[in-house]
Amino acid sequence: MTTQTGRTASHTRHAAGSLVDRVRSAFNPSARRSVVGGQPGSGWLAVTVVCEPSTLDSGDLPTPLAELGDEIEVRVRPAPHGKGTELAARLRDHRPSGSAPSRLRGSDPQADLRSALHRAKQLIEVGEVLAVDPAPHGERPATPPGKLLEAWTKVAPKGGVR
Repeated sequence: MTTQTGRTASHTRHAAGSLVDRVRSAFNPSARRSVVGGQPGSGWLAVTVVCEPSTLDSGDLPTPLAELGDEIEVRVRPAPHGKGTELAARLRDHRPSGSAPSRLRGSDPQADLRSALHRAKQLIEVGEVLAVDPAPHGERPATPPGKLLEAWTKVAPKGGVR
């Protein structure tokens, strides 16, 4: 192999490896989270809601969180610096996220909780869950990348900011 061909192959392998790492971390965000002392994170997901802490009661949850019932623990407390209320929730049985294909199908309990928290925040602040009209992209071709993009778009609302 010539030197130029070897360099090109090396750059290609590096770029492909970098792409694979990014896709893996997109499908399994817990893989890139830091672990302190060999223990996994607490599992708490939180949103800051613009309201007084006294208006929220952990016994009377908004519908998206109430639907999860006994599967979750909920914590309500004042947000730092008086910036509203922190609404936090976590799964009682810290199940790990599923495989990438199961998450693409929408069966990820952590993503369901994240989505429920964001919908609860909208209900508390606005009074309804806001929905974005689908992008006017038309029909994507039935190619593997097109199908992957459609599946990814469908589960994106459960992703949140990580």
